[in-house]
Amino acid sequence: QAWLNEKFAPELLESKPEIIECVVEQLDHMEANLKRAKRGDLKVSVHRMEIERIRYVLSSYLRCRLVKIEKFFPHVLEKEKSRAEGEPSILSPEEFAFAKEYMANTETYLKNVALKHMPPNLQKVSLLKSVPKPNLDSFVFLRVLERQENILVEPETDEQREYTIDLEKGSQHLIRYKTIAPLVASGAV
Repeated sequence: QAWLNEKFAPELLESKPEIIECVVEQLDHMEANLKRAKRGDLKVSVHRMEIERIRYVLSSYLRCRLVKIEKFFPHVLEKEKSRAEGEPSILSPEEFAFAKEYMANTETYLKNVALKHMPPNLQKVSLLKSVPKPNLDSFVFLRVLERQENILVEPETDEQREYTIDLEKGSQHLIRYKTIAPLVASGAV
């Protein structure tokens, strides 16, 4: 579920380090069990295939997060700095270190390659303004996991007006991401 949500959400979602750690431990345990199994057994090849499938999902999840961090790094770091004390982090400690290093390297590269050749009044650049933000107005497909009532849907044009909808469990919808972002975070959709 975390992999699918991360893959289809336009913004970086909350980090799930406990899930990652659990999956890695289970993979290690499964590989240890396979080493003790008989070589010619059919179960071994099926289990090996399952390990590879799980490894693919895990690496795809982590790769998707890294792509979003690289694409939106100033906004991700700004969101991380401005979060409330009790609010969960969207970055794991490793991702936070990566994002800070990526930002520092990008700034250094820009200064060395382009900015030092510019007039003094143009040698400052704000990465927060230069790098695009995640498009929260994009439409996403969602499947409702828990019934939701009175979800406010914003109008697409000025002629339309706001209205509310009820999301029935098991139903699927195509809706603007910012409308349902809190529901994705809570796991309701």
